[in-house]
Amino acid sequence: MLEPAPYLADIAEGPSGAQAYWLRAADGTRIRLGVWPQGDKGTVLMFPGRTEYIEKYGRVAAEFAARGYGMIAVDWRGQGLADRPAHRRDMGHVMSFDEYREDVAALREALRVLNLRGPHFLLGHSMGGAIGLRALYDGLPVAATVFSAPMWGIRMTGFLKAISGIVMGLSKPLGLDKTFAPTTGPAAPMAFEDNPLTHDRDQFAYMEGQTARHPELALGGPSITWVHAAVEECATLVALDPLDMPALTMIGSEESIVEPSAVHARMENWPGGRLEVIEGARHELLMEVDALRNACIEAIATWFDSHSARDAATG
Repeated sequence: MLEPAPYLADIAEGPSGAQAYWLRAADGTRIRLGVWPQGDKGTVLMFPGRTEYIEKYGRVAAEFAARGYGMIAVDWRGQGLADRPAHRRDMGHVMSFDEYREDVAALREALRVLNLRGPHFLLGHSMGGAIGLRALYDGLPVAATVFSAPMWGIRMTGFLKAISGIVMGLSKPLGLDKTFAPTTGPAAPMAFEDNPLTHDRDQFAYMEGQTARHPELALGGPSITWVHAAVEECATLVALDPLDMPALTMIGSEESIVEPSAVHARMENWPGGRLEVIEGARHELLMEVDALRNACIEAIATWFDSHSARDAATG
């Protein structure tokens, strides 16, 4: 029996009839699952990025509902309303990305219980692209996949690249492993003019307004340990053989958060994969100006439509 969880409809702007549930990972961590009404064409499994939460994808869920797809999204551990680190609630922190694999296992069990309409399709954004790629190697049963600005490498300045190994190596002996990574800190409002996410003022206001109205959703920078875990996971994923899975990957030409070269390298040898560079777009492809956002959502829906007959279990 799934336990009902809060769903903040006042900020989501998603389809009516949404429900949310608490899930428990194997280690006892509580995460939150959001479910928007089922569509005739199947269900999109939205894997959000770092700092994100269910309600951020309310508008996206509405776009997919209009195209015949239901959608789910999840609050990964440490963000949204999920359980957060005991030492500091506003810091992104895991010891290993294997912890997110436990979250995915709990999600898969919930999908089995909910028996959502198939086929299922994966949509992974940013950090969710790394979690989603690992989930595919772990056997996540989907008919096709789309990655939006996936975090298969982390964008760092030359200086940070030069010192990252030293900082991460010394952080634990010096007791700094649970401190904010260099250049990051507590959550703080962002000015539109300085944002690396979107060119669209309305979408930016939508995102910023959600955390202003519900500050419990806000999340600051990652810990040094999280960065170390992320770098290790990216390196592991890069070394794995390509999957035999239809995959469309999109990245903006103005991407400045994830490492574009890692995305290009991963997709060069992906059988049945396609890479599209969205000219003029920043990191939040699904929350860009109308022309870019609509083109991306249409491309995703078309990709899912064209692969809906692929034989994939939905449990």
